[in-house]
Amino acid sequence: MPKKVLIVTYYWPPSGGIGVLRCLKIAKYLRRSGWEPIIYCPKNAQYPRLDHSNDKDIPNGIEILRQSIWEPYAIYRLITGKRKNENVNDVLISTDKKEGLAHKMSTWIRCNLFLPDARAFWIRPSIKFLSNYLDKNNVDAIFSCGPPHTNTRIATLISKKYNIPFLADFQDPWTQVDYFKNLPLTSWGLKRHQEAELEALNQSSAITIVSKSWKQDLMQIGAKNVSVLYWGYDPEDFESLQSKVDDKFTISHLGIMSKDRNPRVLFKVIKELNKEIPGFKEDLVLHLVGQFDYSIKESFSQENIESNIKLTSSVERKEALRLTCSSNVLLLLLNKQDNIKGRVPGKFFEYLASKRPILTLGATEGDVVEIVKATKRGACLDYKDYDGIKTVLTELYRKYKNKSLCAPLTNPIDQFSHPVLTKKVAKILDDISQQ
Repeated sequence: MPKKVLIVTYYWPPSGGIGVLRCLKIAKYLRRSGWEPIIYCPKNAQYPRLDHSNDKDIPNGIEILRQSIWEPYAIYRLITGKRKNENVNDVLISTDKKEGLAHKMSTWIRCNLFLPDARAFWIRPSIKFLSNYLDKNNVDAIFSCGPPHTNTRIATLISKKYNIPFLADFQDPWTQVDYFKNLPLTSWGLKRHQEAELEALNQSSAITIVSKSWKQDLMQIGAKNVSVLYWGYDPEDFESLQSKVDDKFTISHLGIMSKDRNPRVLFKVIKELNKEIPGFKEDLVLHLVGQFDYSIKESFSQENIESNIKLTSSVERKEALRLTCSSNVLLLLLNKQDNIKGRVPGKFFEYLASKRPILTLGATEGDVVEIVKATKRGACLDYKDYDGIKTVLTELYRKYKNKSLCAPLTNPIDQFSHPVLTKKVAKILDDISQQ
């Protein structure tokens, strides 16, 4: 009989976006290592976007437990005058030029009263629901994935109540996440976050996090038995993907572009290369796919390069992968924050799997830089490195013109595949369930 693991997750199909992939891909491959996943997720979540193309990865016959959730987004939209279907889940993204008083007040309330996050009202109903389930059914371990750290909180309390081994996984850190210091927290709110985080670290039997640097950060605040579990990529997502590299010199960025990922110098370089290199302006397309802060548009408009910019709102995952694989170059923007060394975005591994060159801005050392160098996948530069960015873009364009840029990059990356990474999860679950 396979062992059973209860996976507590907010994100689950039909949720779209990168966040859903962590638990979905682990659940997809866990059975190969003798573990049967049981999913606990919300019944009526207000996901930023829906994407049914992920449904294919749900294991056949898997047990999925759902409990209703109340989220404050409808009230926030009403107060701030946002459209009914507008994505307001990310408090650090503003599509308006100025953040009004209603937005600032709502953000303050959300950060200080909805702890640990906007899904906090799901905690108490979840404890009741899961208690009723576990009174009748046995599981050998619990796995939670945060953020949202409501997941972590639920798993912590259930693990403590039933003395079930608990693997706490972090896509992003909790109080150490790069944007945490930008939140309008009171000293009382900060203390509550820290107390709940410490309780989770102490209750967990093991911890996983997405980078080496962030592992060290967690250990500095008392975390023990911490392992690195990268985001990874799924080889099956790329096996049947037919995608021809664009005829245009296309540089694509997929995902959120917040105000602390604004590549102002890159825009200046493009402006200059448009003037200096014949044909560059006509050939270059900078394709920005997803959600972006208003400051991004302001920055490229100031350089008068709108003709080079193509904007596309969020797309289904299958289309995102096609756009990734068809791009000449992929742009990776890291947050301008203190713990940038540990920031390894989920899309980075799909960039790797696409076999396209990557231009990374935001770090010249750290986990991403280490992986890029080891796999020989591109260049990593500081946001302000005008000369470096100009040199790299000029060389990439030269390769584009002589037809050598479209050749796939084939250095091995198998260690980052979901099947390999899920074996690591299973080994950790084996260890903690036998203690």
